[in-house]
Amino acid sequence: MNRLTLLIPAHKEAESLPFFLKELQAYNFDKLVVLQNEDEETIKSISNFKDIKIYKQKNNGYGNALKEGLNQINTEFFCIINADGSMDPKYLNEMLSKNKDNYEFVFSTRYRKPGGSDDDTTLTFLGNYFFTSLCKILFRLNISDVLYTYVMGKTNAFKDLALTYNDFSFCVELPVKAKFRSFRVFDFPS
Repeated sequence: MNRLTLLIPAHKEAESLPFFLKELQAYNFDKLVVLQNEDEETIKSISNFKDIKIYKQKNNGYGNALKEGLNQINTEFFCIINADGSMDPKYLNEMLSKNKDNYEFVFSTRYRKPGGSDDDTTLTFLGNYFFTSLCKILFRLNISDVLYTYVMGKTNAFKDLALTYNDFSFCVELPVKAKFRSFRVFDFPS
């Protein structure tokens, strides 16, 4: 049995998701794609993939897709990795090693060397810098990329957080609640 499930939230990703799923075939982990019921084009685009599970979310929103998807996972570990291929899966095994080193969550960052981003604009960099700095001040978070949800963790630890946000506020709620629960987190450059 696999110990890790890749959670892939998708919304109108009919063009990119099949290419990304082909790339993920090199990794022997469970794969769960979360889609909205009405996203028939994306569902059809991945219908030939036999090694994935599809979950149709009951409510809308990015955070909701992650919460509903994570509640379907029974493996020891999970990893949120976006359907557009913007998160490089070559880091999965290293991230899993960190989780096995007794970290409950591994938060990937684009802002620690040798990490980086090909699609980060000046505006998104400044916005993320602002929100990350604010979270460091207000909540004493020890991560350097609070808005990036390339996150791996222990499934039970996630379920203990009882997250409530259904939109992109999920990105901040996850590390803040992990901090309040005194979970060990690792800031991983990717």
